[in-house]
Amino acid sequence: MLDRLKTILSSSLSDPSGGDPVVDVEGQQIPVRIKRTRQARRISMRADAVRREIRITMPVYAPTAAALDFVAQKRQWIATRFETAPHATQLEHGARVAFLGEPHRIVWSAGNSRRVFRIEGDSGFELHLGGPEDLVGQRIVRWFREEARPVFASDIAEYCQKAGEAIPTLSIGDPRSRWGSCSSRGTISLSWRLIMAPNFVRRSVIAHEVAHMRHMDHSPAFYRWFDELFEGDRKAADHWLKTHGTVLQMVGR
Repeated sequence: MLDRLKTILSSSLSDPSGGDPVVDVEGQQIPVRIKRTRQARRISMRADAVRREIRITMPVYAPTAAALDFVAQKRQWIATRFETAPHATQLEHGARVAFLGEPHRIVWSAGNSRRVFRIEGDSGFELHLGGPEDLVGQRIVRWFREEARPVFASDIAEYCQKAGEAIPTLSIGDPRSRWGSCSSRGTISLSWRLIMAPNFVRRSVIAHEVAHMRHMDHSPAFYRWFDELFEGDRKAADHWLKTHGTVLQMVGR
């Protein structure tokens, strides 16, 4: 299969409509999104297994042909990336999903309350709920988001106290390209999916965003301040997200 993907990728780069170029992967049209920025000094690429697209960032003066050549040169990496990407995890009865880094089994029964209850059973943690079975996934996601807010708020308050910063507004969403952000207007935005990650990973992301309240860049001064705020190993947290982040993004898709 991998050889077939390589062949397809090497021969199917095209831009038939004048819009985004596409590559044909096993019959699927994968768009190549090209973004030109003044900050870019070279061509960089990301194969997004969640959105099923390839994203290119390149200098403003670089021609589209250079981006397509770059994609062709990376065809083996692209093929492997999409071939080995995790499948979407359906939030349904019997499925396992992480909460605070611990696996939880979803237990649905028509006789249960519609409200999600977290219990520790003989075989580990479980999430119990009832109501219409076809709405299990929606209610699990809603529960995750509800549980995430006080946890995230507590982490932010702790790091802000340590940093001597006023507590910012907290926004919780579901971005696909980042785990958190800090705006100059005093808002920290976080992905609800961080509630599935281990504590040290979630706290690293939140400490990172609080550190941006003083340094709105990724300068050496920012990282020194980040390391002062965060009690753990930020590189280990980054590695965990790089390794497992796509799995979190596929939950409930």
